[in-house]
Amino acid sequence: MRFSLFVHMERWDDSVDHRQLWENLVELTQLAERGGFGTVWIGEHHSMEYTISPSPMPQLAYLAARTSTIRLGAGTIIAPFWNPIRVAGEAALLDVISDGRAEVGLARGAYQFEFDRLLGGMPATDGGKHLRELVPAVRALWQGDYAHDGEIWQFPTSTSVPKPVQQPTPPMWIAARDPASHDFAVAEGCNVMVTPLMKGDEEVVDLMKKFETAIANHPEVTRRPEIMVLRHTHVHAEDDLDGWRPAAEAIGRFYRTFDAWFGNRTTPTDGFLDPSPESKFAERPEFEPESLHRTAMIGTPAEVIERLRSYEELGVDEYSFWIDNSMCHEDKRRSLELFINDVMPAFR
Repeated sequence: MRFSLFVHMERWDDSVDHRQLWENLVELTQLAERGGFGTVWIGEHHSMEYTISPSPMPQLAYLAARTSTIRLGAGTIIAPFWNPIRVAGEAALLDVISDGRAEVGLARGAYQFEFDRLLGGMPATDGGKHLRELVPAVRALWQGDYAHDGEIWQFPTSTSVPKPVQQPTPPMWIAARDPASHDFAVAEGCNVMVTPLMKGDEEVVDLMKKFETAIANHPEVTRRPEIMVLRHTHVHAEDDLDGWRPAAEAIGRFYRTFDAWFGNRTTPTDGFLDPSPESKFAERPEFEPESLHRTAMIGTPAEVIERLRSYEELGVDEYSFWIDNSMCHEDKRRSLELFINDVMPAFR
């Protein structure tokens, strides 16, 4: 099982400026590369300070020049916000700039807030149609001349310029949760990326079953797709018995903020939105710090190793260290260093 870093600039107030946040992200990426991480992933989010990333592409292109071995993942491009020609060309350009280190993740989108502002209120639940049409079109554009006459996009003969270094295509990943998403990804020959969010490891088992079922249903796919599990991760020192609590409380704050944005009921102020109040989750034990201690990947190096072993035994190909958690940069860096120095050697 290999490891990757999932990271965004996080801004919770105006005490840290965007330039400093970017320098922090670069530092974490370079630390991950030196420590042996295989990929850095950056997603796409709009108008929200708590996950700052209007496009992963310029960030990954910059990181290509500041790194040499780590792969560069768009995790993920939101299909309804793009045109297939633009996805193909920009992803191929990233592959050229990085000399074949691009990984292309795609998703249908989740925040109705973004759909209200970028697509005139189109239901976010309709994003799956865009994803299913976009993936094969991008692959065809990478191969050469291609005209498209679909339900969503129509264009005359076009091609990707430039073409990607990796042939026949850079690795493509689909963010999946329900069985239909797993089935689509496998049928298209794409890898799968999943997150159990605040659910326990039983959810990882369930997601793996969906993935394995999709593989069994498509024996015509000759190259077995891979699966990546993304999970909030924080490692604390062995002698810090209460080291889990600040991380669990910070991740709880992150999820309550996610809830506020996902609920789409309050207008943000200059890109900021307060977390949903703790009282809202009085009957939701999965948001309690003690529960998040068990479900998020929080613990000492020995505890984290033990849980990751179970993921490896399930057949997880890549574990992604999701470092977004509302903690300060110094806490994130210390956690990542502990993971590199005390956890990763157990998997080499």
